[in-house]
Amino acid sequence: MTAPLTVVLPDTKAVKDMLSGLVGKPVSVTPGAPVTPTEKDPVSVAVYVSPTMAVNALCVMDLPLAAWTGGALALLPPGGVQDVVEEDGELTAMLTEALHEVVNVLSALFNVPGAPHSKLHASYAPGDDLPGDIAGMLAAFNRLDLAVEVPGYGKGRLSLVVP
Repeated sequence: MTAPLTVVLPDTKAVKDMLSGLVGKPVSVTPGAPVTPTEKDPVSVAVYVSPTMAVNALCVMDLPLAAWTGGALALLPPGGVQDVVEEDGELTAMLTEALHEVVNVLSALFNVPGAPHSKLHASYAPGDDLPGDIAGMLAAFNRLDLAVEVPGYGKGRLSLVVP
């Protein structure tokens, strides 16, 4: 009998290396506060599933980091992305599409030997309604909470959660 496959949280360096490679800039990643959605602080949530469609992991970003990573990936001018964060409070269609690509690539953080394959199943932009079961998983204790700075754009928060 073989042991069941388990999802493990990546370490901080793996997250830093993945994000730096993705946006083509040396991203700073340090321990941070948990990302939790509130009325004033909307979050993006990416849901990763196993081949059996069980939820393996969640990637939660605050609005600023969702905008910074999407903007950096899409090579958008930092000033325009800053306006989205400070004035609009929601992502544009282009930033939402770029963010989807960011969180799709981040699925690789969970695809390590001994873990079930994880793939992006759904991506919710900041302010989107989350299904109740997904919202409930955001408070799980098996998590990695990080502060991330994207050079030229700004700082934000990221939480990786294994429910």
